[in-house]
Amino acid sequence: MGFLQATKYVASLPQVNIDELVCADVHCVLLDRDNTCVPQGTKQVPPEVKSWVERAKHAGLRICLISNNFFSTDVAQTADEFGVLKIDHAMKPAPFALWRALRRMGVSRDKAVLIGDQVFTDVLAGNLAGVSTILVRPQSVTDLFYTKLFRIAEHRVLNNVTFEGDELQQ
Repeated sequence: MGFLQATKYVASLPQVNIDELVCADVHCVLLDRDNTCVPQGTKQVPPEVKSWVERAKHAGLRICLISNNFFSTDVAQTADEFGVLKIDHAMKPAPFALWRALRRMGVSRDKAVLIGDQVFTDVLAGNLAGVSTILVRPQSVTDLFYTKLFRIAEHRVLNNVTFEGDELQQ
């Protein structure tokens, strides 16, 4: 598998099957914030995302929010709302924040999965860190100017990829 390929592709975070994660012996979910949990340009967590996080925690999964966002208060607010640990200023795709999160959570790489919406930050970081990755589609078509540039390249990387659950969103 290449560094830009996710382990799995799912249309949205709420469609990621928690039972499958538990059966795969995943103990920890490293969760991207912007456009994975919170639509870009808002501070509101959609109810279906909050419900997914609650169900994941109830299933025994430990969760750490890992965000490149430099607005620490926004990341902290989301982490508090979820009742999870957080790391902001993560500098993904560098894997260091993921390794730090795994140490804080007391989980080995083979028991973790990173879920995010960007190939060149989330998937690449997860693969460099040695954890499984799930790429979800972004919640919003609104992106920061530099993310728009990455999305153009992403389109080429994802050219023939099918996302599980896309048929449910049409």
